[in-house]
Amino acid sequence: MNKPIKSQFEPAFSTQAKATLRMVLAGASDRAELAAGPLAHLVTFTDELFRSDGTMRDVYPVLAVVASPAGAAEIEVASAALAKMATIPAPPVIRIDRDVDGVASLVRTVLESGLGRISSYAQTMASELVMLRRERETLFENFRVLEDAFRARNWEAASEIFAHDVFVDPKDEGVGRLMREGWVEQLFPVSSFGVSGFALHFRHQAAGSGEVIVTLDYLENGEGVAEWVVPFSALAADWNYFSLPKACDGSPRTLRLRISANGAEPPAPSLGHPIASRRYAARARSPHGDLDHRPLALKIYSGVPGVRPTALPNSIAPSALIGGRRIEDYRLPLDALRAVADVSVSPIVPDFQTIRFLEHEDAIVCHPLPAGISAGAVANVVAPGTVRFSARAVIDHAEGKPAFVGFLLAPSAANLRSEIAVLEREGAARRSAYFSGWRDVSAGEPVSINIMLDSPTQRMMNLVILSRAKGDSVDFSWLKVFDFRLVRHFDVEARGEAAHAQ
Repeated sequence: MNKPIKSQFEPAFSTQAKATLRMVLAGASDRAELAAGPLAHLVTFTDELFRSDGTMRDVYPVLAVVASPAGAAEIEVASAALAKMATIPAPPVIRIDRDVDGVASLVRTVLESGLGRISSYAQTMASELVMLRRERETLFENFRVLEDAFRARNWEAASEIFAHDVFVDPKDEGVGRLMREGWVEQLFPVSSFGVSGFALHFRHQAAGSGEVIVTLDYLENGEGVAEWVVPFSALAADWNYFSLPKACDGSPRTLRLRISANGAEPPAPSLGHPIASRRYAARARSPHGDLDHRPLALKIYSGVPGVRPTALPNSIAPSALIGGRRIEDYRLPLDALRAVADVSVSPIVPDFQTIRFLEHEDAIVCHPLPAGISAGAVANVVAPGTVRFSARAVIDHAEGKPAFVGFLLAPSAANLRSEIAVLEREGAARRSAYFSGWRDVSAGEPVSINIMLDSPTQRMMNLVILSRAKGDSVDFSWLKVFDFRLVRHFDVEARGEAAHAQ
């Protein structure tokens, strides 16, 4: 049924609604002038503002009117009482001691035509919000009943929909090295709709320490789904299950799985039987013969879209939910590494070069000194949106003395020597920078250094490689840092800053 059109000459609010809109505060001494005037249904007098227990009544004074000196004094006392409550600001005061009815009519018009409508809209929105909350509770209750029905009928919340069986070829080698030097990726040969998890098979357990990083994103637009950072020790020489917080929903898309690693020699994922389509075969950053026409050994599970899976045994939960952001795993360019600058802060002036680039190893040498901090800066290489940085370090001499190594991410406009001096003096970096902490490095034993940021970097930053002595001697302590890897999210815009590295 069509509703009748409301006349523009009708009042905006009913009499009952007007009685509840108490938006004007006035002194009790002005009751005789205002109680019978145009503001009668809008005014609250100072002796009515608070209840007997000291709490405020259900009013919201947006302005105060004064018609006499006594009323002005009462308004000042009431405003001071409101200020102590710290809940609403003190209302502005309007004097209407002349032409009381005329000014009061103008005030009423402004309040009812402007603020009154806003108040009515807010009240309507609050009522609708209550209704939406009730509908949301009902919806979640229905989901719970649906899940209970699935369990009651023994329906699987997650079922295997695809599998590449393991095919062991004794000649397979080097896949773990590909993960450490770059990445190995695989497209899922099924639609993303309903995918709730997957399983990867690893050939053996790793002897050293490190982490395997597994990411899942959409091929069409690069938007991420989730990321798993798993220590080597948590991966078995068998099937390892990775679960999503909920099964993929939305339009069907192509999922891309990417595996990389930090640390020592990682556990190598198993490969499946050769397949005809190269599109669904595994591939790496650099070509490798073992990946030709062979996929990763993989199992894919599906469930009810949008519902949390519960049937994956001993599954590994995501370390981070990427939430639709685009992600990129990138490395530092060689030209930037070649331009490494010495920004050491030390009272010692050595007779040898402490900071230099190793051309054929894509590494930087940062030799510690007996006092102070040796530091090499690579300017403007940490892109906005970076969330993780990692590298490896080793004392590259059999008789080298142990040392400490660390990394500092500093704003591109920062005075780097000043930043390092603060770090040496206080043991912590400034709030505008990120410090990895000091790691112990020994001869012939590479270590991994990781910086996991709580939030993505907001601007371009400098990378500073730091080293200092661990003991009294730094003989042959040729500290070599290499394998620089970074991960960024594409949901942060760069802020312009001038590069300044000293």
